[in-house]
Amino acid sequence: MTDAKVPVTVLTGFLGAGKTTLLNHLLTADHGKRIAVIENEYGEIPIDHELVVHADEELFEMSNGCICCHVRGDLIRILKSLLQRKHKFDYILIETTGVADPGPIAQTFMLEPDLMHATRLDGIVTLVDARHLHEHLDDPTGEVKAQIGFADVILLNKTDLVPPARIEEIEATLRGMNGTAKLYRTERSVVDLDRVLGVNGFSLKHALDVDAEFLEVERSFRWASVFALEAGDCELTATLQPGHLYPKLPMCLIPVASADRAGVDALLDKAYDVFHTAEVLADAGGVITPGDNYHQLPVAETPTRFVLRVVEQGLYALFAKYPPAEITLELSRGGSAVAPRYEQRFKGKREHGDVTSVSLQVAGTLDLDKVNAWLLRYRNERYKDLFRYKGVLSVNQYPERLIVQGVHQLVECDKGRPWGDEPRSSKLVFIGRNLDQAVLQKEFEACS
Repeated sequence: MTDAKVPVTVLTGFLGAGKTTLLNHLLTADHGKRIAVIENEYGEIPIDHELVVHADEELFEMSNGCICCHVRGDLIRILKSLLQRKHKFDYILIETTGVADPGPIAQTFMLEPDLMHATRLDGIVTLVDARHLHEHLDDPTGEVKAQIGFADVILLNKTDLVPPARIEEIEATLRGMNGTAKLYRTERSVVDLDRVLGVNGFSLKHALDVDAEFLEVERSFRWASVFALEAGDCELTATLQPGHLYPKLPMCLIPVASADRAGVDALLDKAYDVFHTAEVLADAGGVITPGDNYHQLPVAETPTRFVLRVVEQGLYALFAKYPPAEITLELSRGGSAVAPRYEQRFKGKREHGDVTSVSLQVAGTLDLDKVNAWLLRYRNERYKDLFRYKGVLSVNQYPERLIVQGVHQLVECDKGRPWGDEPRSSKLVFIGRNLDQAVLQKEFEACS
């Protein structure tokens, strides 16, 4: 370990999701890491310690209260005691109760001075029971939604008990609730150690170093292809790839100035507007025309063909809700394929109920005082609904990127890489309940 701070992983998940099974897997796997474990049980009589394989790890247990509220003081005392002999272990793993809200636990590491200097919150790992997720999401207490919203890593467990098509639907739901968490499928909680420990999930700066598109803005479409088309009719073929259940493909075809990123980016607002106009339903063999038309193409695993009628020769950008890996679109004229001149993918927007992941973006440089005032007001008004928020800002006071990360009412800022000659822009992701993207985008833009 090159980091002087001890990494801490919070393991959460609703009752029966498989937390103790995962813990046993991590403690008995041949990885050579020393893990100190802190367990939290909700009840007067502790039981979980009887279910955990002790091996050579340090094991502490807290009972008769939930770690996120009643016994948080006990957590702090145990952590401080552990840190007095931190040479004996490499990681600290905290297993919460199935009804715990991870937010207050994360805040503990951002508020307690001794823990801030000696530990590093590495990530929040949430187990999700694939078989029972639907009924858990309907739970009125909302703990499952909070656990998913706060997660840096989501393990979709018990996938062997659910049909593949249903798993696809569940993953879409989870990504709609938390679009930035890493998502893995597991059976019996078996997962590689490096997917849950040492992930730097709570370090936005690290996440951006690994994946520059980590905070990419979500769109109503996930793919764009630019074609050079002659006037006249050509054939458009749509094929649903195996394992996907989309009966229709939302798409539009718009004239574009150039077959490159600049050309496509210039159309993003227009494509958004088209995707939110009244749809034009197309039948197999029907005629599709470029322009401000929002088409819904019926698709199947056997190719479905349509007539694309081009009035004027030129470049056209085809925006589709699903990428080629899920629904393949092919153009041909006179039996010869028409290859795209340029292709670009986007992060698709998915939603689930009142918990969503909302992405915002503003080009140029923001005024730091306006950003501070806006975030302070919004945080104070809506902190109960804000699970996580994170972003990279371009502000007038700094030549470097400003990295922002918050949990409920707590927010941390750090300087990132210098902008240099790169085009400046600001991105923010909010994860929480009842978030209005249009309002947030407008208020974010007002910080310019």
